Amino acid sequence: MAKFVLAGKANCPYYAKAELLADYLQENLPNFRIHKITQHPDVWEEWLKNVCEKNKWSHKNSPIIWRELLDRGGKGLLLGGYNEFLEHAQLYYDVTSSMTSELMLIIAQENLETHIEKELEEEALKSLINPLQVWITSASAPACYHLIPILTSGEVFGMETEISITLFDDRQMEENLKTIVMEVQDLAVPVLRSVSICTKVEEAFRQADVIIILDDSTNKEVNTLEEGMRSRVPLCRLYGYLIEKNAHESVRVVVGGKTFVNLKTALLMRYAPSIKRNIIAVALGIEGEAKAALARKLKTTPSSIKDVIIWGNISGNNYVDLRKAKVYRCESAIWGPPHYYRPVLNLVFDSEWLKREFVSNLRMLTATGKQFGGILAAHSIATTLKYWYHGSPPGEIVSLGVLSEGQFGIPEGIVFSMPVKFENGSWEVLTDLKDIEISEQLMTSMANDLIQEKLVALGDVIYFQLHTSGTDLGKKNKTIISPITDDNQEDQKPSFGEFLNLISQTIPEKPGNQEPINDSEGKTMEH
Repeated sequence: MAKFVLAGKANCPYYAKAELLADYLQENLPNFRIHKITQHPDVWEEWLKNVCEKNKWSHKNSPIIWRELLDRGGKGLLLGGYNEFLEHAQLYYDVTSSMTSELMLIIAQENLETHIEKELEEEALKSLINPLQVWITSASAPACYHLIPILTSGEVFGMETEISITLFDDRQMEENLKTIVMEVQDLAVPVLRSVSICTKVEEAFRQADVIIILDDSTNKEVNTLEEGMRSRVPLCRLYGYLIEKNAHESVRVVVGGKTFVNLKTALLMRYAPSIKRNIIAVALGIEGEAKAALARKLKTTPSSIKDVIIWGNISGNNYVDLRKAKVYRCESAIWGPPHYYRPVLNLVFDSEWLKREFVSNLRMLTATGKQFGGILAAHSIATTLKYWYHGSPPGEIVSLGVLSEGQFGIPEGIVFSMPVKFENGSWEVLTDLKDIEISEQLMTSMANDLIQEKLVALGDVIYFQLHTSGTDLGKKNKTIISPITDDNQEDQKPSFGEFLNLISQTIPEKPGNQEPINDSEGKTMEH
């Protein structure tokens, strides 16, 4: 068996003449086979150079012909160009070519047109199977390390969807990122097409389909709450610009973490307005903490508890709503099939525990961030993405930070955690839920703090003040919420760390004019 490889520029007339001769030999000789390769004229020289270097050949013109030694293995045997192939055909097969120069040029032009059409077809096919481009910011954060194995497991985007992950972080983190890349490559998972790093700002989010925003580390020391808020603006402005410039128009942006989650989401919406509906804040971490606390009290598993609603600021002043919460497979005197549930509030008989210990524990976890580590952050982000792509469990309530359009009496234009469902690749606020009205006082408190966060961050307000209703709510943390009325008092303002510690220690009594909501109203405050 004689197998020859004929390669040349798509518009080369000598390639066209050699091709016609090779086709004739293949049709008339049972043991003659030809494999043809055409390259665009723009890439021909580089391609030829690489082939010659690989095989240690010396050849500079089009076409190039070599023989594959199928019976002996090893590298091919270089025959040469058009003249050498013509001599070989005459010597061994007594066949020659009589193609005219005019016909050579016509066929060469047809070859080029065919080659370009083939390239376009291949690009079209590749576009159908292109991997999902997933970008992770602050990729040196611990949450990223836990997030990648979940994303590459196939559970989030599906086993049929290949993904390419790009880890984006500061240049000084490049060595850490390279270590992560090597570990990820060692996973050898089928859905992962590639993993790479990016430290060049101008290249960030290029062709991104999914962007995951993790907690960022500020370059300068942050001493006050207001400085912490304002420090988020430059990065969010930069991210917004790059998303608008480089990412796909249908990109989905997920904001996670434990600090200023709503604020960062609102700022990204401000600076990337064309995709603001596709920017969401993850609230499942707070849900998980609440479910775990309830599960310990009820001696069941956290996964058995559903429909806990988080209202307000995910990483700040929020309200954990148990009025719709259900527990499945709970050991009690009443049992039922797998779909049977009982309201959580009917099983927690200790109302004082709900009002005090449950609320204070969640507040402390939120305020200090001790419980919200890398594993919980990663799982919350991955689950939110899974729901976004494949839908949330039917009938189940999911908490999500989204841009308010006035639902439930929430002021428009702020990012607020509220109950939603995911369906058909999108999310929808569950405005048809009954008996979940929030008192005006509580709603005003949560909304006011979110509005103030944004105003302080953008420099429209100098100091952040927790909302008070004129009751004793503010007495215990007066040093935090009292306004600074002259310059001499500025040094008395608490630091960022002091703010968190004071909030975590503060368990305000129920406001006098707040109606009881199943004895489970709880607010956590942290930034």
